[in-house]
Amino acid sequence: MNHSIYSADRSTHMKIVIVALVAGITVAGFGITARTSSDEGLTQTARVMKAGKPVAITSSNVSLVR
Repeated sequence: MNHSIYSADRSTHMKIVIVALVAGITVAGFGITARTSSDEGLTQTARVMKAGKPVAITSSNVSLVR
């Protein structure tokens, strides 16, 4: 058994790559299945707000409309 990645042979490197691929596929599969398939109640609507007249607030708490 090789205890160092530098002195490991080709088969050890292949085992590491295979384990990493299996782990990655497992995590990706779990993430895909964890999503909800129905979008009921999750729809979003856009609310448009129009800008009014510009207002400058002074230090005397009086609004000045320009």
